[in-house]
Amino acid sequence: MRLDKFLKVSRLIKRRPVAKEVADKGRIKINGKLAKSSSDVKFNDTIEIRFGNKIVEVRVTELKEFTRKEDADKMYELISETRITEEIE
Repeated sequence: MRLDKFLKVSRLIKRRPVAKEVADKGRIKINGKLAKSSSDVKFNDTIEIRFGNKIVEVRVTELKEFTRKEDADKMYELISETRITEEIE
C-alpha cells in the first residue's frame, strides 16, 4: 500500500494530499529511510512522522483499503511520541 494512502486510511494524517505533502518534504521515514508518498508500506514496518515539534513513531499492524473511524487505530501500534525542543534539520 502507498504511504500516503496508509496515512489517510489509518487517520494518522486526515487528508491524502496533506500526507503526500508531508512525505515529499522529507518528514517521514520508513524503517529509518527517508520515504516519499509513493513508498510501499508493508506489515511490521516502522514509520516515523515529524509533525512540527513532535515526532511520532508507529509500527504497521494491519493494511486495509478502507476502515471505519473506530477501527483506524488498530492499523498501527504507537511506539513513541517525542516532543522536540529545538529545531532539527
